[in-house]
Amino acid sequence: MIFVTVGTQVQFDRLIRTVDEWAGARARSDVFAQIGPSNYPFKHIRTERFIDPSRFKSCVEAASVVIAHAGMGSIITALELGKRIIVMPRRASLGEHRNDHQIATAKQFAAQGRIEVAFEERELTDKLDQLDIVNRCERLGGEASPQLIMAIRNFIETGHVRSGPNSASA
Repeated sequence: MIFVTVGTQVQFDRLIRTVDEWAGARARSDVFAQIGPSNYPFKHIRTERFIDPSRFKSCVEAASVVIAHAGMGSIITALELGKRIIVMPRRASLGEHRNDHQIATAKQFAAQGRIEVAFEERELTDKLDQLDIVNRCERLGGEASPQLIMAIRNFIETGHVRSGPNSASA
């Protein structure tokens, strides 16, 4: 199953429309989408506006790939469960969000090699066409590394971030 999620706050019809059209053109019947407050007339995918957190997690667990907005909850859940995730960040210039923080989020995770990003509809279609290419996703650990914990503790205590190989040591 391909699981698509756009969160619950605002509609993201650009993402849903792209996946719906792709599924129709490729005769895919294995797409389920959590669509939020969308009014787009879906033709080729199964949809629900909202799903509860336990069902959301079950959908991610069952999915071969997750297609999502660049929301932290969607990204972290997919990574924790070791699922391949392709994100399309919402764009403020298109009225999809209040600002472009999702673009910044997507760029940061992509730079770490943890997610795939499609900024435009054509990029998403191209990535969907390549779903059969095996792309293993490393699970994100459920606990923070000791170095990260120390860096956060240092920041809280001093208000500064140290850089360098010994930055986490006090």
